Amino acid sequence: MSKSNVSVSLAVDAERLWRRHMDLAKIGATAKGGVNRQALTPEEARARVQLRDWAEARGFSTAIDAIGNLFFRREGTDPDAAPVVTGSHIDSQPTGGKFDGAFGVLAGLEVLEAVEDAGIVTKRPLEFVAWMNEEGGRFQPATMGSAVYAGKADFEEMLDVVDADGVKVRDALPDAIAATPGAAPRELGAPMAAYIEAHIEQGPLLEMAEKTVGVVTGIQGARWFAVEVLGEEAHAGTTPNAARKDALKAALAMINEMQALMEDPTDTLRFTIGRLEVSPGSPNTVPGRVFFTVDFRHPDLAVFTDKGDRISEICRRNAHGLPVTVKETYHVPPITFHEDVVGRVREAVNSLGYAHMDIISGALHDAKYMNDICPSAMIFVPCERGLSHNELENAAKDDLAAGTRVLAEALVALANA
Repeated sequence: MSKSNVSVSLAVDAERLWRRHMDLAKIGATAKGGVNRQALTPEEARARVQLRDWAEARGFSTAIDAIGNLFFRREGTDPDAAPVVTGSHIDSQPTGGKFDGAFGVLAGLEVLEAVEDAGIVTKRPLEFVAWMNEEGGRFQPATMGSAVYAGKADFEEMLDVVDADGVKVRDALPDAIAATPGAAPRELGAPMAAYIEAHIEQGPLLEMAEKTVGVVTGIQGARWFAVEVLGEEAHAGTTPNAARKDALKAALAMINEMQALMEDPTDTLRFTIGRLEVSPGSPNTVPGRVFFTVDFRHPDLAVFTDKGDRISEICRRNAHGLPVTVKETYHVPPITFHEDVVGRVREAVNSLGYAHMDIISGALHDAKYMNDICPSAMIFVPCERGLSHNELENAAKDDLAAGTRVLAEALVALANA
């Protein structure tokens, strides 16, 4: 392998990249054109084998860690240097799309192949990774593999997580690890020099702005709450309003005040009541119990903290004397990606001339946890109508290639810095 002045972006093969997406999508394919390839299933194991076969055919080595994160490596001239890493995930929602996660993994493979094809020498090794259980569709929480890798989730606790059928992670994990026999052991938390994750946007902003690439500067924070209001069931026709203990009336007052609190003329804030359960659910019975969930997100820490902290207060103030329980079930503060790595992405997209914009990620990604252990960033490309977590999810071949070219230039620059 000799040194080369060829730009790695010129070696990115759009047809090969697209073909790999279509081939991987055959594993766990659904009738509507999506994929059902949930974490630690036989379908995901087959996808792991496919990645291994593609990577090892080009001479890249395979490694796997204790939680099932799968790494592929192209060596650099300094074998002791920490690698520059990219990647995402190959697990899906039960009715997922063929690009969510898969693009970041296959873009990583394409970068390593493009570097190889161009004969480019890098000082640091280059790696791409398929993180275990990013989606959280089968096992909760989401982003499990990267959280364990970064030391943000306890390994033993995650092994005891159970799916809807009573299967524990520790029961399903051995088959996933056995799918790639001969893979070298990878230490959890092994150092990385930098990390960049490519992903479809999963929202409509790039498409609406007619931009090809999103330079992701951070990830908005998310706070989830579970609220239970207990009233008293009563006959709808005979019980006077003054005598009622209507759990739904109280819950609606809570939701309405929260909705007013969350009004945002900039349309930055995200507020969702995703589940609303009314019991007993009879048309002629005053509701005796209401359960609902709150999903609140914002990229600014001050707003994230202030408005999130007021949710419990609003629920108690509007309970009208009824017992109410408010439990915060998820709390991930917003993050800002490392300016040096974001800068490398911006330099790459400017040099390639793609229309681009800075963007905040509305969804959580594995890059959030990598940002805790090494300088990190993300690259977004558009997806049709912003549709994701849906079998109809779609992305354009040229956009996938553009994002991969930006990724390639940024990774090589970091690997030789």
